[in-house]
Amino acid sequence: MKGSIIVNNLSELPTAAAKLLEACKEKRIFAFNGAMGAGKTTFIKAVCKALGVKDTISSPTFSIVNEYVSAGGIKIYHFDFYRINSQDEAYDMGYEDYFYSNAYCFVEWPEKVAELIPPDHVEVNITVKEEQRTIEFENF
Repeated sequence: MKGSIIVNNLSELPTAAAKLLEACKEKRIFAFNGAMGAGKTTFIKAVCKALGVKDTISSPTFSIVNEYVSAGGIKIYHFDFYRINSQDEAYDMGYEDYFYSNAYCFVEWPEKVAELIPPDHVEVNITVKEEQRTIEFENF
């Protein structure tokens, strides 16, 4: 299945995040694709807020993974694999413990670890045209 959401400004992100989660109710692994600056981290922040995260949500660019817990106790892992040089680094960090934990996993730069992401994940593609973002998702 496929879905698409148009976002014209930042104020629409909470609604877009809720739509994604509603459409993909049973899914836990999300691979976010998009050019640098497309808004992957910003959208993931909105999705985390929609799940009830109260903590400050930031990009895990240097830490590779950030962990959050929603108000209801749901674990969420946010990955940014931009800075890894090989899949061995993902093995070293114990990626299996995250991806197979039944927690939400939001992955930026998934192409760096494509062979490690479970096949039952949602592909989220963010494209930008002028100020409008199109968020397309499939495999849900």
